[in-house]
Amino acid sequence: MRFPTTWPRMAGKIDPVLPVVVGVVQVAGSMGAQHVQLSMADLGRAPLDWWGYVLLLVGPLAIAVRRRAPVAALVVTLVSTCLYLLWNFAYGPVFVSPVIALFTAVVCGHRRAAWLGAGAFFLFIVIYAGWLIPHPRGWFHDTAFAAFLLLTMTVSEVVRIRRERLAERERVAREEARRQASEERLTMAQELHDVLAHNISLIHVQASTALHLLDEHPEQARTALATIKQASKDVLTEMRGVLSLLREGAPRSPTAGLDRLDELTERSGLPVTVTVSGAVRPLAAGTDRAGYRIVQEALTNVTRHAPGAAVTIRISYGSRELGITVEDDGAGAQPAISGLGSGNGIPGMRERAAALGGSLTAGPMPGGGFRVDAVLPLPDLTRDPK
Repeated sequence: MRFPTTWPRMAGKIDPVLPVVVGVVQVAGSMGAQHVQLSMADLGRAPLDWWGYVLLLVGPLAIAVRRRAPVAALVVTLVSTCLYLLWNFAYGPVFVSPVIALFTAVVCGHRRAAWLGAGAFFLFIVIYAGWLIPHPRGWFHDTAFAAFLLLTMTVSEVVRIRRERLAERERVAREEARRQASEERLTMAQELHDVLAHNISLIHVQASTALHLLDEHPEQARTALATIKQASKDVLTEMRGVLSLLREGAPRSPTAGLDRLDELTERSGLPVTVTVSGAVRPLAAGTDRAGYRIVQEALTNVTRHAPGAAVTIRISYGSRELGITVEDDGAGAQPAISGLGSGNGIPGMRERAAALGGSLTAGPMPGGGFRVDAVLPLPDLTRDPK
């Protein structure tokens, strides 16, 4: 099982503080313990010598590299502690090092080695306290030591599980952040596609009209050029708004919505009739933006395939859904424009509707022309508020 990512980052570091503290505690505590234990002849304790001090310091030195080599540190610490006890030195705080080594091995993911080491250490203590000292200890000593080891291992396992859960939460949070970032990038790409496709198509149509009328009807050409100027200004404004979302997370200009439908139809260069039915009310930002973009893309398709065709837009506010219908009569005043876009307009509209739980259909009408019909869900107004 993989252990938390914070441990490998620290694996190459040596902690100098804890080993020093443990070394001082073990040496000072053992020196204090031997003053009492040496006076009790029945204990059979031997005074500390150079070998005893070395064994007391081996454990702290081993735990200094416990994060780099947890299993090796555990083995060295347990062996040095066992040798210390076999030489009958003072029975003091020599167990601090094994506890830290066992804890580190478990937390670092070496659970099998830690549990095997704890079991072997317990068997040694049972043999040592039962047969290798002048006055053997009874079952109470063995039970107390077993409880001490189990408590150490249990605390270690709890800490390990908690750290793994925290690491898993961090991993899930990072994946969710990456997923949201990907969705936001897709949304931005779709926004840019809609903005550019609509305005560039409009500019192309008006530029063609201006070139056609420039010599014979200069005043009408002036109107087309003014439309081109406004469309280029609008596309730059909307692009700045979309790009500002990437830079700062908040738009610098108002988000596109159905309240700007009049502006959209005015600069489309098409004869557009808009009818609104039902109880008009504020919409959620996603629904409002999706409705606007669907109408914009439908007008873009009319501009491409039937320039100059008459368009009818119907917006209906129901109790549970918003209906959007865009129809054109197909009687374009100019030839269809080729070479603009990649044919992703209708799939993009369907994706917008489906993302909100709605639907969209598009296709030619029997009598000529084209129809786009979208249904977007709305909060149910018939439910009694509680």
